[in-house]
Amino acid sequence: MNDLLTFIHARYEADNHAYAEVVGRFGGEALLDSHLPMLDLLDLLVRERAAMDPTDPRRTGLDHALRVLAQSYAEHPDYREAWRP
Repeated sequence: MNDLLTFIHARYEADNHAYAEVVGRFGGEALLDSHLPMLDLLDLLVRERAAMDPTDPRRTGLDHALRVLAQSYAEHPDYREAWRP
C-alpha cells in the first residue's frame, strides 16, 4: 500500500504543478482550477492513510477507496495493475 500512496502523492504533485503552469500561462481562473479541491482531498486521504494506526478498522475501506481513485491514473507508466480494486 505504501507504493500506491507514494504514487498517488506524486501524481498530486505533478497535477498541481501542471495546473499552476496553466494558470500562469493564461492568468486568472483557469477551467482546470475546479479539479484542485478534489486533488487536495485525495492528497488528504493519502496523508491520513499513511498516518493511520494499523489496527484502525477504517483502513480496509480507505484502502479500497484509494485503489478506486488511483484508477484515474491507470494510463500512467508507473501505475501497477496490482493496485486495481
